[in-house]
Amino acid sequence: MHRKISSHIKILYITIGLAVISIFTASAQLTPFEKSSDKNYTATYAEVTAYYQALAKQHPRQMHLFNYGSTDVGKPLTLVVLSKSGVFDPVVLKKQNKRVLLINNGIHPGEPEGIDASMMLTRDLLKDKKLPNDVVLCFIALYNIDGGLNRGVSRISQNGPVAYGFRGNYRNLDLNRDFIKADSRNALAFMQIFNTWQPEVLLDNHASNGADYQYVMTLIETQKDKQNPILADYTSKTLSPELYKRMAAGGYEMTPYVESMKEKPDSGIVAFLETPRFSTGYGAQHNVISYMTETHMLKPYNKKVYATYTFMQSLINICQRDAKKIGELKRQADAAVAKQQTYALNWGLDADKFDMITFKGFEAGHKPSDISGLQRLYYDRNKPFTKQIKYYNTYKATITVNKPIAYIIPQAWGRIIDLFRLNKVAMKQLQQDTTLTVQTYYIADYKTRSKPYEGHYLHYDVSLKTVDNNKVKFYKGDYLVYTDQPVNRYIVETLEPQGVDSFFAWGFFDSILGQKEHYSDYVFEDIATQYLKTHPDLQKKLDSAKAADTKLAKSGSAQLEFIYQNSPFFEQTYLRYPVGRLLTR
Repeated sequence: MHRKISSHIKILYITIGLAVISIFTASAQLTPFEKSSDKNYTATYAEVTAYYQALAKQHPRQMHLFNYGSTDVGKPLTLVVLSKSGVFDPVVLKKQNKRVLLINNGIHPGEPEGIDASMMLTRDLLKDKKLPNDVVLCFIALYNIDGGLNRGVSRISQNGPVAYGFRGNYRNLDLNRDFIKADSRNALAFMQIFNTWQPEVLLDNHASNGADYQYVMTLIETQKDKQNPILADYTSKTLSPELYKRMAAGGYEMTPYVESMKEKPDSGIVAFLETPRFSTGYGAQHNVISYMTETHMLKPYNKKVYATYTFMQSLINICQRDAKKIGELKRQADAAVAKQQTYALNWGLDADKFDMITFKGFEAGHKPSDISGLQRLYYDRNKPFTKQIKYYNTYKATITVNKPIAYIIPQAWGRIIDLFRLNKVAMKQLQQDTTLTVQTYYIADYKTRSKPYEGHYLHYDVSLKTVDNNKVKFYKGDYLVYTDQPVNRYIVETLEPQGVDSFFAWGFFDSILGQKEHYSDYVFEDIATQYLKTHPDLQKKLDSAKAADTKLAKSGSAQLEFIYQNSPFFEQTYLRYPVGRLLTR
């Protein structure tokens, strides 16, 4: 009798113990966001790291953590990878025809919805055994770790959470403007992740500023006229409509990102043109289907988190459903871009074309400011409306270029070579000093922003003087880049000076804009006099120029400069763009 009671007690203790462990484990798996009483809290960097480390220990077969490079604050970038098959080698996964979905969180830590939503989603997918069969999920836990550590309430117009990170990183860079210039170590680590795992689909989670309206979430997708046509046909007709449909069914109806044509959305909204400096624009250069969620700043934080969760789950489900199709479209797009001849370098809105879409907003008006007494804008949430508005979503290429057979990059421009390596651009080095006949550009004119933008004085409105059949000496070790690659868009759009986000636009080649040699006037006067006597054609050219320009005719120094610039004494490399274009093999 005593033994039976004792055994029953042991069983009871074990049962209670297992129940306590189960309760403890379930509690431990709750995110800091979920543990907060009002769901108005976002996890700190330390909490994010600890959470994923604990989760990885519980699910070692299907979840791995990888650290890449270093951010500007000195901490590595953590990638959370979920693989149902337990394979975590990206090369093997590609051979197995698996798709890769890369989700980026916290590029702006003041917009942290994706951080908290991803923590919950990874747990639920693992706990409920709902990982997709054909899609490997890669989550960047917190991209801008630097800004995440700088915690406060700097986005004063935002409704929650109670505290959050800062937009700029440790170098005060906006990382969502850094995907081409890659000034930050964060961007270099991202490129390593992106080009190692080679996703077919990219999602970058954000929160928006701007107008007030009824939607919790708006969406940016790669602009259809800027996207590869093969991918644009699928995203515009299948993937995006399905995302809108599923989000509405999940209680989070969406609209395209709200960038008003005029002051208020009623005037119409304009499709966001995400150039290559942005994550989605960078993704488009690599033929990756790219989205950016934008939850609304004024909605309660918990709704923004759950909307982001719902969007990610919807995207995962569609990617699983269309896994084979997405893979085949990516292969087709890569092959098409490798053969493509003409590339757009800049785009402009076609304001004559628009669609009519249903929009749910709030009536807006003006009233006297309590501060200044002057008129100020306000939105009246007591007056919601549903109406048809114009959606401007057509862009035209304003500058195009035909690709050369190859570009030749002098090894002196090592930063470009390093970025090309990170982006898996195939390059060959010259094996000996060689004089090649190439097409070269001279920078004829350009404008420069008067104030720095993300650490650079951006150039724009670049005009070029093109010289064909120019014999240029290149040296052993210089780089030959053939334009028969899937990453041609990245190659062409960065190397062509007129590209909106080209390396020239970002100031990578500014040293060519400065003249290095000149002359002493009193010495060159005699040299120029003698040169004109032996070169009558230049004398005629000078006389014609003086007849057409009275300022030149009245300035001795200007005439001397004219002779100098039209003589062999003038430095041939001044304003010459150093990257050559090889037009024939």
